[in-house]
Amino acid sequence: MISMQHIKLRREERQILNDITLQMNEGEHWVILGRNGSGKTTLLEMMTGYMFPSSGQIDVMGNRYGQCDIREVRKKIGYISQSLMEKLTLRDPVWEVVATGEYGFLRFYQDIPEEVVAKARGLIDEMKLGHVADNPLGTLSQGERKKIMLARALMADPQVLILDEPCAGLDLYEREKFLDQINLLKKRNIALVYVTHHLEEIVPLFTHVALIHQGKLVAAGTKESVLTPEILIQAYEVPLSLEWVDGRPWIRVQGLEVNNR
Repeated sequence: MISMQHIKLRREERQILNDITLQMNEGEHWVILGRNGSGKTTLLEMMTGYMFPSSGQIDVMGNRYGQCDIREVRKKIGYISQSLMEKLTLRDPVWEVVATGEYGFLRFYQDIPEEVVAKARGLIDEMKLGHVADNPLGTLSQGERKKIMLARALMADPQVLILDEPCAGLDLYEREKFLDQINLLKKRNIALVYVTHHLEEIVPLFTHVALIHQGKLVAAGTKESVLTPEILIQAYEVPLSLEWVDGRPWIRVQGLEVNNR
């Protein structure tokens, strides 16, 4: 589905990505994990063709970037990010915001086909938010807005769904409700790439993890092989223990000393 070979990105004197190689195959659901500023979002922007590496090769769904029409590839990619949320109009009704995902618009300026409206309302119902379908987007809670963004991303029936820290800003209740909805995507024929720096967001749906630290790939593979205390300590640089509960990993920091001066 997605192949990134020897990806490097340099900006002036700063090496942002340093020889990243990732192979994401059909049937796999990946989490890109790492600390703030490790290069996670940069990798996503390269997967969607909004940023290009200084060197290296990227293939997405059989299309090699630099030798294809990236606009056509993007039609098969769903994308959820805070930057996209900020571009939407809060006074637009929820169903219309979701319907824009069918075409990749931010707003409609023409009549919307009835079948598109019906599809949008169906996805909103799937998110258990049918009762707010006619409300302005701005009246929804942060958690509800994230679910609406998910419904919008699914409108175009993407083959790949990319989520950039979708739980950022959510409280515990809203986060768990959103993650429950993510876990239900296993019923769909869609590949997920999920970026976070919180291990507890790795729900059972996800099969593989890529761990990034300071622009380098620390480890990549099945979640059980990557999420070990020994490997995680390399990236997070704190002593920790790891426990699996109901198919989800949880970490505990142990004996971290902080020197105050």
